[in-house]
Amino acid sequence: MDKPEIELNDLKNIFYKKTVLITGHTGFKGSWLSIWLKELGATVIGYALEPYTVNDNFVVTGLKNEMIHNIGDIRDFDKLENIFNMYQPEIVFHLAAQPIVRESYNNPKDTFDINIMGTVNVLECCRNSNSVQIIINVTSDKCYKNNEWIWGYRESDPMGGYDPYSSSKGCSELVTSAYRNAFLNPTKYGDHGKCLASVRAGNVIGGGDWQKDRLIPDCIRALENNESIEIRNPNATRPWQHVLEALSGYINLSTKMLDEPDKFSGAWNFGPNYNSVISSSKIADMIINNWGSGKWIDTSSSDEPYETNYLSLDISKARNLLNWKPKWDIERCIEHTVNWYKSYKNHNMFEFCVNQIKLFHELNY
Repeated sequence: MDKPEIELNDLKNIFYKKTVLITGHTGFKGSWLSIWLKELGATVIGYALEPYTVNDNFVVTGLKNEMIHNIGDIRDFDKLENIFNMYQPEIVFHLAAQPIVRESYNNPKDTFDINIMGTVNVLECCRNSNSVQIIINVTSDKCYKNNEWIWGYRESDPMGGYDPYSSSKGCSELVTSAYRNAFLNPTKYGDHGKCLASVRAGNVIGGGDWQKDRLIPDCIRALENNESIEIRNPNATRPWQHVLEALSGYINLSTKMLDEPDKFSGAWNFGPNYNSVISSSKIADMIINNWGSGKWIDTSSSDEPYETNYLSLDISKARNLLNWKPKWDIERCIEHTVNWYKSYKNHNMFEFCVNQIKLFHELNY
């Protein structure tokens, strides 16, 4: 059994009574991060739009009553600045975004406004804050200029993006780099006292995601309605990973940033092992197997907006410098994901999520 990169008791000591601001806390990843940090003893502040559906993880866990919940648009600089002034966060995780590739084709301006200027607004608030010490901007594996290589992209590879979403995430990375170089340079940490990093994960899956045009939610909606799963790109190959894998990387990184801010600023990949880089059709097969019934059909069309066929991440930097590595293979990721969707209608889902986090750590606390 692998030992966690940081023991739970150590994490609790680090985050106990820390004030943490999470933008996008009502979203899929943001809600899981909020639960995890609350369990570690942090005071968790959220700033985001309303949840996407009534079945979102944020809603069914009752997370609104477990943290300090604020509704607001990341593009509203004055309101966001008021949140910083009111709560004086020490650690900031920026997750608020327009997260869907296909939606970026329909609404490119909103995608760029949210993902680029939203990042500018957060970083500007952090720069002007006297309390903020750690800033982590959560972007995407799609920020890279994708040449459809068979090897994984490294943090030093060029930014790019064919579609508006991918491009906006590449731009968000460039904005982050500019703020780090111009205002929060690690070599001048003694002057500003802040450490800034960006993190890039793979295709993150897990319970409580109901966004449209994402494979797992599309599969679950079809299965719940006894319909065939429609897959528009069965051969598309992605680095699939459970949400707790990515979040464990973010949390681990933030602790290292507190200890050695000059060493751990910069960009970081948190992807799965290469055996979890598989096609959409194989993921659908595994979901059906865990669900116990269902089938999928190929609905690919030449009229569909362009999406890349192959993408993977090189995680050598996180392995070597953070002692971080993926813990769950793809079978276990799918098993725990489907279990959430089988349970959300008749279980205490806050407790369910906490138990999955405990299971991930492979320790009881």
